[in-house]
Amino acid sequence: MLNKYIFYLIKISALFIMLPMCFSCNSISPYYYSMQKDTMVTHGAVVSAHPLASLAGRRILQQGGNAIDAAITTQLVLAVVYPNAGNIGGGGFMVAHLNNGKNLTLDFREKAPAKASRDMYLDSNGTIHTRLSLDGHRAAGVPGTVAGLFAAHSYAKLNFTTLIAPAIQIAEKGFAITAKEAAALNTNKAAFLKYNTRPVAFVRDRLWKEGDTLRQPALAKTLKLIKQKGLAGFYEGPTADLIVAEMRRGHGIISLNDLRNYEAKYREPVTFAYRGHQIITMPLPSAGGVSLQQLLRMTERYPIRQWGFHSAQAVQLMIEEERRAYADRATYLGDPDFVKAPVNQLINEEYLTNRMKNFEPGKASSSQQVQAGIAAGKQSEETTHISILDNEGNAVSVTTTLNGSYGSKTVVGGAGFLLNNEMDDFSVKPGSPNLYGLVGGEANAIMPNKRMLSSMTPTIILREGKPFAVVGTPGGSTIITSVFQTVLNLIDFDLSTDQAVNQPKFHHQWLPDVVYIEKTFPASLRQQLEAMGYQFEVRTSIGRTEVIKVNASGKIEASADKRGDDSLAGYE
Repeated sequence: MLNKYIFYLIKISALFIMLPMCFSCNSISPYYYSMQKDTMVTHGAVVSAHPLASLAGRRILQQGGNAIDAAITTQLVLAVVYPNAGNIGGGGFMVAHLNNGKNLTLDFREKAPAKASRDMYLDSNGTIHTRLSLDGHRAAGVPGTVAGLFAAHSYAKLNFTTLIAPAIQIAEKGFAITAKEAAALNTNKAAFLKYNTRPVAFVRDRLWKEGDTLRQPALAKTLKLIKQKGLAGFYEGPTADLIVAEMRRGHGIISLNDLRNYEAKYREPVTFAYRGHQIITMPLPSAGGVSLQQLLRMTERYPIRQWGFHSAQAVQLMIEEERRAYADRATYLGDPDFVKAPVNQLINEEYLTNRMKNFEPGKASSSQQVQAGIAAGKQSEETTHISILDNEGNAVSVTTTLNGSYGSKTVVGGAGFLLNNEMDDFSVKPGSPNLYGLVGGEANAIMPNKRMLSSMTPTIILREGKPFAVVGTPGGSTIITSVFQTVLNLIDFDLSTDQAVNQPKFHHQWLPDVVYIEKTFPASLRQQLEAMGYQFEVRTSIGRTEVIKVNASGKIEASADKRGDDSLAGYE
């Protein structure tokens, strides 16, 4: 009996030791937390892929930070608690609307190293060595996330030391992993052992299980260098040296010059009107903004509200629009610093009218008849999204990625973070599919210092000049269609945020000529569409959408996708 009491005394003592870790004792512990999927609040909300990241972001809002402050903290915490997609070794895009009316779009997409070449993944016979662009050191592009964080910080209110503190604490002291995280770490154990030259925090001598504590001291050390030295704490000095040393051990090609020369770029936002709303989204090298504008402009001339949500008429129209937009995406779009894409033509009303001339209600088109070039295939889907709205009217939509789950599976020895495998998002061999089925054209061919094309579509919707909704999702090539459907759900079909996020989704990407659906897609609707000539394939979840909406009474509605561990945190 005495031993039993001693055991519980030790447990209670340990809990008090952990209290300083509880984000200023705000009843938030990295060992005891839960997921919240829906809320209605007054002052602000953060929705992300992990409860701890959302809670940390909310805490920053409560401390007087704005939506950009919260986005920085949320991203940094995701790099610790959601390592299969959250990152400092990858990149992404940010769309923001400030309360002074200014709209921002920030590109911190990864870049090809200077030593990259068009045929670097081909052998002498022109055969693709697909694993080289997916796994290990040569799959990594030059990371952009840290540069993006500091570029965004110029619009923040709090100092960077405050914003990075929660991520450092959790990396150093550890956090309790979820069941999904445990399963993912166990599934990837062999890959971690194969593609790393030094021991990594994700591998141990027994299986991970829900509730186990994951500590990442090497990552904490890197985050402290970033706190102390800013950009130079990552792109120069000890961290840069560790990246280059890792490249040398694994025959990668990222150099010190690649790191020193990387810059995040503010670009001109894609803005357009849709049914009395203003849409703000990401320009190239994200294909998302161009494609979303095409899709919504094609939709605007049809009475889909009258047809109704998940009506056969509305879904058929959306499938056919997706077919045409994805055909254009693959052929014409690439990094605007290298390729002059015909964007103005692609969004021209006359062009879009002509694109829909062979649309026949009640009958499926053939992708062989809807030609625009080479098909867009299936991209890796381990991306993550953050939606934030603060009480000052600032809104932020951020999508980041490592590309594949855990990126290249390679952790920088001594630095503790995973490198991306974004080189596979290039057209490795123009005209041929990669492992995920992605086939691209010359516009997205590999070139030194070029940014690979993306489907990420972080989006903000304004109504009468003020934030109405913040939308985004992971999901590779399904990102564009998921955001498109969510926008229609909110504007045309008047769905609640919960319904807009969690109703079953569908996806068509021109080739293969098949409509992908989730298993909960209505059977009767599928039968009606099959009678029109459509072929279906049931697949795993499509996206994990994070949505915040301001309703008619001025209240903030927020929903986190039920397809994953996604969670929100709002406050009154």
